[in-house]
Amino acid sequence: MLTRKTPSIVYWLGSNLYLNITNRCSNNCYFCIRIFKNGVGGFNLKLAKEPSINEIVSELQDVINLKNWSEIVFCGFGEPLERLDCLLEVCKWIRHYYCKPAAIRIDTNGQAYLINKGREVIRELKEAGVDKISVSLNAHDKETYNQICKLAFQDAFESVLGFVEKARENFETEITAVAIPEVDISMVEEIARKMGVKFRLREYIPCSW
Repeated sequence: MLTRKTPSIVYWLGSNLYLNITNRCSNNCYFCIRIFKNGVGGFNLKLAKEPSINEIVSELQDVINLKNWSEIVFCGFGEPLERLDCLLEVCKWIRHYYCKPAAIRIDTNGQAYLINKGREVIRELKEAGVDKISVSLNAHDKETYNQICKLAFQDAFESVLGFVEKARENFETEITAVAIPEVDISMVEEIARKMGVKFRLREYIPCSW
């Protein structure tokens, strides 16, 4: 049950602080929690509009020093790299004003080079102070990926794997997958192993109707 009716840009779960900077996503996965819930942990993540950098920073200032956060994570009801420039500026602000040793993590669908054509995304993230990348692969092959993610781009599966290849050279990187019937989790785990990155299984939260 949501305890906050006003949409949250900044929210927290356990020892992690999260940033919900967009509801846009280049995928429309049938299992995505945003389809059948308005938020998580009592926070409403359905944004009425995309927040400006100043609005994000303003909310961060209210909470960032309340706790020694383990991680500050760009993860909400959208793909954070849809707003690459905004994300970079907020990362730089965090690194400048928050002196405690929290890692900055990006939770992404890995389509950054399709969304931001012509940009050197990995280099820009590294320069902004990002430490970790978590890529939601969610499929063991292209056919399954196209079927369940209902994506906006052709050849997205290959692009995601290419993003992981670049990310692992610069960040602590992991591949994740949701435990849904269509996906062979052991094969996704094997992809991660062969690519030399961590694997994490995510719980599937089915809709309630």
